[in-house]
Order: sequence, then structure tokens, then C-alpha cells
Amino acid sequence: MSERGQRPEEPPLISAIITTFNEERNIGDCIESLLWCDEIIVVDSFSTDKTLDIVRSYPKVKLLQRRYFGSASQKNWAMDQASHEWILIFDADERCTPELQAEIRALLARGPRHNAYTIKRRVYFMDRVIRFSGWQHDRVVRLVRRGAGRYPNRRVHADMQTDGPAPVLANPMLHFMIESFDQYLPRIVTYGFWGAAQGWKSGKRAGVFEVFVRPVWRFVRMYILQLGILDGMAGLVFCTLQAFGTYLKWAILWEWRANAARGRPPRLPEFDEDEAVWRWGAGEGTAAGGDTVDQGGEPTGRS
Repeated sequence: MSERGQRPEEPPLISAIITTFNEERNIGDCIESLLWCDEIIVVDSFSTDKTLDIVRSYPKVKLLQRRYFGSASQKNWAMDQASHEWILIFDADERCTPELQAEIRALLARGPRHNAYTIKRRVYFMDRVIRFSGWQHDRVVRLVRRGAGRYPNRRVHADMQTDGPAPVLANPMLHFMIESFDQYLPRIVTYGFWGAAQGWKSGKRAGVFEVFVRPVWRFVRMYILQLGILDGMAGLVFCTLQAFGTYLKWAILWEWRANAARGRPPRLPEFDEDEAVWRWGAGEGTAAGGDTVDQGGEPTGRS
């Protein structure tokens, strides 16, 4: 109680959002690390494994399902479903540490000076921390006041834009990026396909420089200049995988342009053209374009 007998102002409430697709190996640990939040929303892209069963085992979690048009679209839509003033965004393969939790709680309790905050990511490759390769500087804007940030209209690799500075918090989240090749290689192929689609949509072309020089340069930059060599064999494999992803994106775009010249245009993935998803301050409550699902898993109608 204050001297005047009034209760001190309560810290603002926080909503956590998690996007998922077939994340049965990750989603439980991710939710556990975020149970301290006032609200948890999982936006799922119609998983076919045990992800939904695991999510439904947590009474606190609100489950929604929506077709996937890329990370940016899904996260923007998810933010519009949040009930509280502050939003914390996680992927299923990420974890909030107790130290990060305490830092965010303390920040909200004393009153944030900014509308968005950046969180460092400690990247794991098969349970080993990647200490170099440039990924030691990996950081993303993931804590944002409602309406103060938005992802741009990109199918892949979109960074949140904010209406002001986004200082970096001291404590990192954990990012279990690569668990095994059978889990990660399909993702590289998918990201290469989406990256090529983004390039096609932007009118880009691919030649020798893009297909050969860009991947080689990415490997040299990560492995030599950014000291990935100091991560040992894991660093060599990790940097090679990232260079392969770059090669795949530009090679696919080259193939599409070559086949288009022969009268065979590519079949592009669908982009989210719903303007409400990309508009800043898109509104309260459920946005258009998704199927909402209650905690018991039954459809509640088109939003």
C-alpha cells in the first residue's frame, strides 16, 4: 500500500504466442518455459503429429489453427489475437530461460521505457552451442507492446519492424535450431523454395554470381571471417548447411526463370494478400483469414 492508501500500479499483462507445425518434439518444453505468462496462444498450421494433443493438455493454452503463408504472416495474425498489452513471440524450438523470464518481469514491473525489445538467441546444433559463425550475434525483436511492431510482407526471413528503438535484453532465449538432419534438411529445402518465390515475386534473376559466388561467399564469411572454424566439426557442418541453403534458393530461382522462358512458369506458394494482416494496428480480437479452435479442439467458425 502507498502512503495514501492506494494500491501500487500493477505491471502490464503479457501474452505469449507460439507458432507450430508438427512440433511434437518441441512444443511441450516451449509451453513449459512460458507458463509464467498471463496468456499463451498457440497458432498451429494443421499439424498431423501429436502437437495438438500436447497443446490441449495445457488448460491455460488457447489453441488456434490457421493456414500457413510464412512466418511473418502467421506471427502478425497471432499478435492480433493477443488479449494483453505486451506480446512475447516464440517459435516452438525456442525456450524462455528463468533468467530471461525474471528480466522481462522486472522490466514490466518498473515500467518499460520503449515499445519493443530485442532478445538474443543462443543457437544449438545437436545440443552443442554454436559460439561463432556469426550466430553468436543472433538477435530478434520478440517482446513488443501491442500495435507497436509488425512483420513486413515477406514469405521467409522477415524481421519485425517497430515504431521506435528496440533495445537488447541482457539474457538470451535458447534456440534448438538443428536437432537432426532428417528434421533440418526438409526445412532448408522449404526455405529455399520460399526464398526463391520471394525473389520471383520481386523480379530478381539468378546467374553465376547468385548460384555460385553467393553460396561460396556465405561459407567463407561464416567459416573463416566469422570464425566458424573454432566450432570444430560442428562449425564446418553448420556453415556448409547455411551455404547450401543459399545455393538452393538461387538455383531454384534460376531453374524457374529458365523453364519460364520455355513456357513452363513455376507453381509458386500462395502469399497472404489479406491487407489486415500487414496493416499496423490491425485491430482487436480475431483477424481475418484463419480457423479458430477452442481449447477442446472444436472449430468455432471462420474468423
